[in-house]
Amino acid sequence: MAFELPSLPYAKDALEPHIDARTMEIHHGKHHAGYTKKLNAAIEGTDLEGKKIEDILANVSKHSGGVRNNGGGYYNHCLFWEVMSPDGGGEPSATMNISKAINRDFGSFENFKTEFAKAAGTRFGSGWAWLCVDKDDKLSICSTPNQDNPLMDVVDCQGTPILGLDVWEHAYYLNYQNRRPDYVQAFFNVVNWAVVSKKFNDANPGGSDFS
Repeated sequence: MAFELPSLPYAKDALEPHIDARTMEIHHGKHHAGYTKKLNAAIEGTDLEGKKIEDILANVSKHSGGVRNNGGGYYNHCLFWEVMSPDGGGEPSATMNISKAINRDFGSFENFKTEFAKAAGTRFGSGWAWLCVDKDDKLSICSTPNQDNPLMDVVDCQGTPILGLDVWEHAYYLNYQNRRPDYVQAFFNVVNWAVVSKKFNDANPGGSDFS
């Protein structure tokens, strides 16, 4: 089956004033839709048809640039919409494993925010900032260029993404122009920590020792 553009889990204006409705309309309806259409065209008639996107990305070095760019664009944006909510923001509940893991691996939530904002703010040109679960079930922060992500076998920071921030200009320029740091800080007001926590638990099914 072909990949499908997912519906947004909220109205296009639901994240205002942090992310404006016009940006959401273009970002989801044009950019994400474009990646979806081009990914399907890139895999049509190949042995990649019917495979999960995660499996395609895991071996992306074996595939064309079209699969890499559009597969990454498809996956990255699917995650991006999921990890935001009009009811988001603040800190994850202290009872959540993700909160405990953040404190364990970054020292505090504020340290995490500082490191994540740095990764997003210092990514030159277009790309993404990520919070990932690595092979040792630890949290790590990194950034990737273009539509690459940590699932791919062509990037330095390997892991399972559980939070991603799009820092392509199309994600923020209408509202923030060249003020990427303002956009990054606004993102923290809409992070859906319940979803991020579930993604952390799914990536770490054995649980972690937080004692």
